[in-house]
Amino acid sequence: MDGDILFSIITPSAGNRPNALQNAVASVERAARFAGLERNQLEILIGFDGARGKAPACDFPVRTFSLPGDHDQGHGVRNTLLKLSGGEKILFLDDDNVLKPCSLSRYLHHRDAEMVIGRIDAQLALGQPWLPVFDDGPLVRPGNLDLLCLCLSRRLVVDRCGGWRFRGEFDSCQRNMADWHRRARSVTVIEDVVGIFDAGRSLDHAALSARQKALLDGLVGERGTPLARPAARRAPSLALA
Repeated sequence: MDGDILFSIITPSAGNRPNALQNAVASVERAARFAGLERNQLEILIGFDGARGKAPACDFPVRTFSLPGDHDQGHGVRNTLLKLSGGEKILFLDDDNVLKPCSLSRYLHHRDAEMVIGRIDAQLALGQPWLPVFDDGPLVRPGNLDLLCLCLSRRLVVDRCGGWRFRGEFDSCQRNMADWHRRARSVTVIEDVVGIFDAGRSLDHAALSARQKALLDGLVGERGTPLARPAARRAPSLALA
C-alpha cells in the first residue's frame, strides 16, 4: 500500500445478494464523491464467504476475495479482510446496508478520533427509528449499537486489538465493539445519520437473512394476513441528485 488510503470498507457477503451488494457499493461511491476523495484514498474489500461472487461496478477500487466457507455470520471474513486492508480508517458495511452520502465527510471532520460513533436509520428493521439511543444507559450495550455506526482507526482495530476477535461467539459483534470502545484512546459521538440499516433487504429475491425472515414473519402475525416476500428489483442507479 502507498500509505494514501484513508478509508477501508470491509464487506462480508454470502454471494447471494448481488443487487443489494451493488447498492451498498454505490452508496460508498456517493459518499466518497460527496467527501471529495480521490480514487487512491478509498478501497472497498469484499469477501465472499464460501462463494464466488462478481465484483460490483464502482469508480473506486474494489477488491474481491473468494474465501473458504466460514459460515460464522461473516466474522472470519471480516478478520481476513482486516488483515488485507491498508486504510487509516476502517468501516464495516454489510451487503444489505448502505452509507449515507454525508458519512465519510463527517468522519473526516473527526479524523483524529480513534473511534467515531454515528447514528443509523434503523426503522426498516427495528421498532425504533435510530441507533444508538442516547439515554441514561451505557452507550455501548447489547442492542444499542451496530457496526454500521462506527468509523475506527486501523491502529486501534488491527494493531492494538489484533483484528476481529471472539470468533464463533453468538455475540461476537457486541464483544468486539465493547473491546474497541474500552481500548480506544479517543471516542467521538456524533448525531449525524451515517447509514441505513437493512436498506437493501428487498433487492434480491429469497436472500433474506434469518433475522429479516423473522421480522417479516412477525409482521404477518401482527396483521393476520399473508405478507408476500420481497420480489427482485434492480438496484438504484448511482445518480448523485
